[in-house]
Amino acid sequence: MIFTYKECIEKYGNDYQLTRAVAEESIYRVESGVYSTERYSWDLEVIVKKYPNAILAGEYAFYYHGLTDVIPEKYHIATKAKAAKLLDVRIEQIYVRDDLLQLGVDEEEINGITVKIYDKERMLIELLRNKNTMPYDLYKEIIGNYRKIIDKLQIWRIQEYAEIFPKSKMIKKALEEEVF
Repeated sequence: MIFTYKECIEKYGNDYQLTRAVAEESIYRVESGVYSTERYSWDLEVIVKKYPNAILAGEYAFYYHGLTDVIPEKYHIATKAKAAKLLDVRIEQIYVRDDLLQLGVDEEEINGITVKIYDKERMLIELLRNKNTMPYDLYKEIIGNYRKIIDKLQIWRIQEYAEIFPKSKMIKKALEEEVF
């Protein structure tokens, strides 16, 4: 289990006791401000604890949803447009307008970790909006997999999202031409 420094201080009482617990290996320091009851921790678990408001997006969300078999090199994290830059080499930060940030967020469980991640419908909109910024073969693989599952998606939700996002005409046209 992962804990923040603040949670550890509440549990152990003070910094000295926490330092002793780390020395005795009853708890392990994973990185600055993050501790674990396990010797080794999964990066995603640490990231979710360290950045509780972040939302998994981008290539990682496509991978999690089974739309690509390409394992992303980094965790793609959506944050508010004016959020501070996340200085973490494991993360690629995606800045999203505040009014669009929570649109399509689901809480899912990945290997026992509860994470915030965009649903498949939102990710389809993101795919179409950002198709010129991603490798062509990855785009084709993901769009092909969307065609295979289109009957399982909530079309009304896709249409609702398309109306809200900038470039809605372009998104609707791409939906008609490439997906439906």
